[in-house]
Amino acid sequence: MPKMKTNRGAAKRFKLSGSGKLIRRKAFTSHILTKKSTKRKRNLRQSAVVDSANHKGIKRILPYM
Repeated sequence: MPKMKTNRGAAKRFKLSGSGKLIRRKAFTSHILTKKSTKRKRNLRQSAVVDSANHKGIKRILPYM
């Protein structure tokens, strides 16, 4: 059986935490920032944990993570 290919776009967007959880970046930070409050923009800088409902799909496209 051949090696499985990693989805390179997903590999750049997700990483594993020390405890094995999937970490992602938050959306809505690229443009139209003037109408967003400073508090909201500051909160968007933090990374977030991927929801458990999406784990199966991400594990499928990142087989070696």
